[in-house]
Amino acid sequence: MTVTELLLSGRSALRFEDEYYTGDEHVQVCADHAAMLRRMLRPGEPPHVGLLAGNLPAFSFLLGGCALSGSVLVGLNPTRRGEALARDVRHTNCQFVLTEPRYAPLLSGLDVPVRLLETPPHAPLDPVPAAPDDLLMLIFTSGTSGEPKAVRCTHEKIAGPGWMLASRFGLSSSDTVYVSMPMFHSNAIMAGWAVGLAAGATIALRRRFSASGFMPDVRKFGATYANYVGKPLSYVVATPERPDDADNPLRLVYGNEGAEADLRSFERRFGCRVVDAFGSTEGGIGFSRTPETPPGSLGPLPPGVAVVDQAGRVCPPGVVGELVNTAGAGAFAGYYRDPAADAERMRDGWYHTGDLAYVDEDGYCFFAGRLGDWLRVDGENLGTAPIERVLLRHPAVAEAAVYGVPDPVTGDQVMAALVLTRPLDPAEFGDFLAEQSDLGPKQVPAFVRIIPRLPKTATFKTVKRLLAVEGVRCPDPVWVRTDGVYAPFCGQHPHIGRANVSPPR
Repeated sequence: MTVTELLLSGRSALRFEDEYYTGDEHVQVCADHAAMLRRMLRPGEPPHVGLLAGNLPAFSFLLGGCALSGSVLVGLNPTRRGEALARDVRHTNCQFVLTEPRYAPLLSGLDVPVRLLETPPHAPLDPVPAAPDDLLMLIFTSGTSGEPKAVRCTHEKIAGPGWMLASRFGLSSSDTVYVSMPMFHSNAIMAGWAVGLAAGATIALRRRFSASGFMPDVRKFGATYANYVGKPLSYVVATPERPDDADNPLRLVYGNEGAEADLRSFERRFGCRVVDAFGSTEGGIGFSRTPETPPGSLGPLPPGVAVVDQAGRVCPPGVVGELVNTAGAGAFAGYYRDPAADAERMRDGWYHTGDLAYVDEDGYCFFAGRLGDWLRVDGENLGTAPIERVLLRHPAVAEAAVYGVPDPVTGDQVMAALVLTRPLDPAEFGDFLAEQSDLGPKQVPAFVRIIPRLPKTATFKTVKRLLAVEGVRCPDPVWVRTDGVYAPFCGQHPHIGRANVSPPR
């Protein structure tokens, strides 16, 4: 299956703000861009073109144009700056970068040509032959644990999920797929744009996500399906309630890494179904919740997927280990120009996610954090996600991030950063944690930071390494737990870790 086939057979209409393109017009403008790319790209070099833009119609036109011309689109992250952005362009062998005026200043000083987006002249529809394993797009990972890696996204890697989701949810040409997640990221492409193509549905784009604009857009475009990654649904739920919230055409929202309580609140408030799945840009493993899945679980493990310890043995129920695909690479087609990262992912024929998880007695999988989130507290390995789930039960806690700060003797101490919806008393919070029967004594945070907002990537993922570097010496209020009681931290405490010695800002 190829994106070219989906594009030509589905003939999806395209909407953006007050612009509208019929299915035939959409395909024709993709053909115009394909001809432009053929003229601009130099033969004998990788046919890669960078795109730095919001979710404009040009993003769809260029991705379709790459499919029709045999080119490769490199999605560039507009939150990257300076040498980091230049490194992304160089690493992916972009012959040139196309951008909109607002982002052009970010590209000054690059050693590749930069051109503003423009409407190309009319050209005949002349698609080149495409195979499922042909490279179509390079999509960078979020970079929460280090430098982003460029994931090779083939036609099949994009078209396959689109076709699967459109079929699974019974979407058709009568539907409208709303895409507000950034299109330089895999979620918007594979769980949004490609779904619209496969269904022959109308694709409605928004330049960038807006919590207050989400439901007005749903009503304006008549959107029946939307995708998300991370916290966006939580932000929509946090908007003021209206008596007509459930009066909307939205039937289904699909994504991953949503907050359990907010997903259910979104369903009740807006009268639709939310399906939260587990997956990554790499695509080595993917699975979804079933109707029987207990709260907080990712769903039942599919065949070939297991939670294993460092020796490769399957972990017994309740024991945290790494989530791996023992059947092989899955949909992972490798990273671009990064053999060391490929080797790290594929060890002994298994695909290693780098994600921690555990399985309950009934075979349901629960996320426990990233390998980099693994904490070693008093000789015991702890995942951060189970702790975060407990902290989020408090009605005053909107967001929580748990990470480690070094213990002065050995291992880590648990620290949590909380975003609050209202003032919270340290003693009240301590009493609340003491009532949580599933929070072990080693899981209780030694330090709590009250932060106005968590550092996030452009795809709404928390960058914990920035919090860990600051430790307790940060510009925000910090509580310290002594003898089971939280109190404001004043800079003097016998259990301050080695990483917490930088002066306050």
